[in-house]
Amino acid sequence: MNVVVSGTARGIGRAIAEKFLREGHRVFGFDLRESTIGHPAYRHIVCDIREEKLPELPEAEILINNAGTLDEDEAIDVNLVGTIRFTEQFLPGASLRSVLFIASASARNGAEFPRYVASKAGVVGYMKNLALSLAARGVTCNSISPGGVITPANRHILEDEKLYRAVLDETLLGKWAEAEEIAELAYFLTAVNRSMTGEDLLIDNGEMLKSNFIW
Repeated sequence: MNVVVSGTARGIGRAIAEKFLREGHRVFGFDLRESTIGHPAYRHIVCDIREEKLPELPEAEILINNAGTLDEDEAIDVNLVGTIRFTEQFLPGASLRSVLFIASASARNGAEFPRYVASKAGVVGYMKNLALSLAARGVTCNSISPGGVITPANRHILEDEKLYRAVLDETLLGKWAEAEEIAELAYFLTAVNRSMTGEDLLIDNGEMLKSNFIW
C-alpha cells in the first residue's frame, strides 16, 4: 500500500515509517528536516505541512498525521490548521482506506502549554468530524494520544535525572513509551483495523488513571 506519514525525520513519525517499510509498504514521508531513513521503498519530501500545494504523489491508501510542534507561537497554526490542510489534500483519493492522527494525552487532561493543548484537542475533534464524513466510503479515522514518549523532542527531560524521575513517578507503570510502541499501534489501527473509527486511544502508561486516595 501507499502510506503517507508526516514528520518522519525523527521520533514517532520515523518509527511509524520504518514499521510500514518493514511490513513491505511504500512510504512517502514529509518533514521540514532532511531524510534520516534509507530504504528503497521510501520517498522523502522536504516541506511544511502548511503549504497550499504538495508535490504530485500516487493516491494514499493510508494517511498518518504526525508532524507537529511544541512551539506555543506556532502550535495552533501547525498542529491544527496545518494538519487539517495537509489532510484535506489527500481526501479526494478513491484509494484511501484509513486516516490516523497523533494527538496527545494533554488533549484530555490539559497538562501542557495552553495553545499546544488547544491544538491537540482540536485535532481529536477534527478526527471525529472526519470519521463521520468518511464513514460512507468505508474509511476508518482514529487518533492516538500518547503520554510521555522517549523521543528527541523530550531530550531536555530524558537527560535531567531529577525531571525524568519526577515524570516517571506520575505513571502507574513507572516508565514512558518507546516510539516503536506507538508505531505498532498506528500500524494496527490503519493496516489491520477495519471496524474501529472515530476513537482516540490513550497510551500513557497509566498516567491519566493514577490518583492518590486519601481517607
